[in-house]
Amino acid sequence: MTSIPDREIEDSPLGGSVTRDGITVEVHIYRFAGTDDEWTLEIVDHEGGHTAWDGTFADDQDAYDAFEQEVALRGIRSFVEQPVEQ
Repeated sequence: MTSIPDREIEDSPLGGSVTRDGITVEVHIYRFAGTDDEWTLEIVDHEGGHTAWDGTFADDQDAYDAFEQEVALRGIRSFVEQPVEQ
């Protein structure tokens, strides 16, 4: 069996807590440190539920913009009431 080496994760400075309409979620935008890999976007609610995008993003700003688009389209409650994969 081949072991998978542990790799450091680089977090985008665009991630963090976001509160809208009394709801707070954690925006996680990350990739493997020291690489030019694309960025992954995941939203975690106050109960530990998460919404992860299937695709990746060329840069961290694109990932954050995708989060903002979803909030504008469906509201921040969509991440709490019914976490789904995007």
